[in-house]
Amino acid sequence: MFIGTLYQQTDQFRRQLGGALDTVGLGPLATPSRTLVAEPCGTLKAYPSAPGDAGPPVLLIPAPIKRAYIWDLAPGASVVSRLIGAGLRPYLLQWEPPGETERGFGLTDYADRLVRHGVDAIAADTGHPSVALAGHSLGGTLAALFAALYPERVKGLILLGAPLHFGRGVGIFGALVAGAPPARQLMTAFGNVPGSVLNEICGLAAPVTFGWARWLDLLGSLADPRQLRTHLLVERWTLDELALPQRLFEEVVELLYREDRFMRGTLRIGDKSARPDQVTAPLLSVVDRRCVIAPPAAVTPFHRAVASTDKGLLWYDGDTGVAFQHVGMLVGRNAHQRLWPAIIRWVWAHTGRA
Repeated sequence: MFIGTLYQQTDQFRRQLGGALDTVGLGPLATPSRTLVAEPCGTLKAYPSAPGDAGPPVLLIPAPIKRAYIWDLAPGASVVSRLIGAGLRPYLLQWEPPGETERGFGLTDYADRLVRHGVDAIAADTGHPSVALAGHSLGGTLAALFAALYPERVKGLILLGAPLHFGRGVGIFGALVAGAPPARQLMTAFGNVPGSVLNEICGLAAPVTFGWARWLDLLGSLADPRQLRTHLLVERWTLDELALPQRLFEEVVELLYREDRFMRGTLRIGDKSARPDQVTAPLLSVVDRRCVIAPPAAVTPFHRAVASTDKGLLWYDGDTGVAFQHVGMLVGRNAHQRLWPAIIRWVWAHTGRA
């Protein structure tokens, strides 16, 4: 337990450092919102519609590892404000720190119950029984699982840098997980898994991506004040740790990364089967060729395997001033100038007026 306490103290120190950065103007500048649902481990935030326009709803699902405001970082680097400006109605599922009573929360909660409750609340708020889901990174994995479990509730599925096929040769974590002991053995020192443990795992798996690449991005941002500010805002965001419930960590590592059960068609979430061929919603996959977390090999097999007859694929070419390229598609200048207009057109074409 001493090791677990040490990591928890590290998390607390990093959050305090983040708070200090907030005082010098490096905190997020969030869009005003209201809370629609508040549950252990999950809060659903609703945003105002554009004046005179109540467009179709889009549920944004972040990775449950750090704070959700990476989707709403600051003006000019906010997917939330971009969607509002386009007449859409964004909702953000904000993951909350788990307590000891939530240690047993797993995929049944994160890929089913909490998302389903969010979709139900959006239906009550808007009158739309189905919504577009947009998920980034592991949040995209959760969105895809929900789309397999409840195809009738998903109007369209947008996956941004979302790993869905796993294995030794697929992405940075494949070989690391393959050579590691079972997750349950690793977690004997912890209850819920501290965020700094996850940071350490990422650093071991990809020291360049999580180390030197950040410094190179900083150097490349120095000549452009806007890019430099976005870089610093992302660096501040990296200090906002979220622990993972022990069960969720174990299931992601074992059922997804080690055994690839979703792509193999053998995954069960609660009493339900979850397979790619159960996904019938129109699908838009956004992929970065250079990404080591969700490389094309982790995305395109799922893209081919789903039952959707309407599929689109967009390639993201990267940005300067984003600290981590993996979040660049949410906050980068190129992403907001080129990628998001295409995504928004796709959402309108599949959920509302063309």
